[in-house]
Amino acid sequence: MLDEEGTAMETDDRPVEVRVSAGVALQGSLSIPAGSHGIVVFAHGSGSSRFSPRNVRVAESLRRRGLGTLLFDLLTEEEAADRRRVFDISLLAERLLQARRWLAESEPTRPLRIGYFGASTGAAAALVAAAAPREPEVDAIVSRGGRPDLAHPVLAQVRAPTLLIVGGEDDVVLDLNRSALAELACEKRLAIVPGATHLFEEPGTLEEVMSLAGEWFWDHLAAAQGGSPA
Repeated sequence: MLDEEGTAMETDDRPVEVRVSAGVALQGSLSIPAGSHGIVVFAHGSGSSRFSPRNVRVAESLRRRGLGTLLFDLLTEEEAADRRRVFDISLLAERLLQARRWLAESEPTRPLRIGYFGASTGAAAALVAAAAPREPEVDAIVSRGGRPDLAHPVLAQVRAPTLLIVGGEDDVVLDLNRSALAELACEKRLAIVPGATHLFEEPGTLEEVMSLAGEWFWDHLAAAQGGSPA
C-alpha cells in the first residue's frame, strides 16, 4: 500500500470471519496500518456488500491517514436474498455490535478506538448500534447519504460524535438528515456536498466525502490518543 506521497506503508491486510452466532460467520477484510490509533467499521447500504466501490475508496483514504478499516458483509448470501432482512435495521445493528465485540476481543485491535462509517440503511444501523445500552461506546460515526430517520426512536441516545454527509442535490435525504440532526444530542455536524446526488457519482464529490470523513475520524479516533497525521 502507498501513502499520499507514494511511499510504501506497512499494513496488515487480511480476510477475516466475524462470527455473529452459532454457525453464522460473516466475511470481511481487516486492514491495520502500522501505528494505528483507531479503526473504522463499515456498514454498507441495502443491496451492497463489503465490495462497494465507494466504501472501498473511502476505506483506502482512511488507511492513508493511518486508520484501520474493517469492511464486512452484514448479512450472509442467503440472508441478503431476503428483502425483509436487508431492511431489518435491528438485525444490522446487532451485527455491527457483534463486530465491535469481536474487535474488542482480538489482540491486534483491542486497544484501538472504534468508529462506524454507514451508508444509506447502514447509517441507521450504525446509529442504532451506537445507542445500544450496556454496550461499549463507539468513538465516532460518519454517515454518507444515510437514512438516520430509520433510527428515529434512539437518535437522542446516541453519544458518539456524529457527522452526517449529504449531497446538496439529494433533496429528500437532505431533509431527513436535517430532521435527524435536530434530534441528536451528541456532538454533531451536517456537511452538505454541493452538486452531489445520493451516490456521490459527480466528479470530485466522493473525494469531498473522503476528506470530510477522514478529518472527522482522525480528530475523534487518532488525535484523541495523541496520534500524529500520517
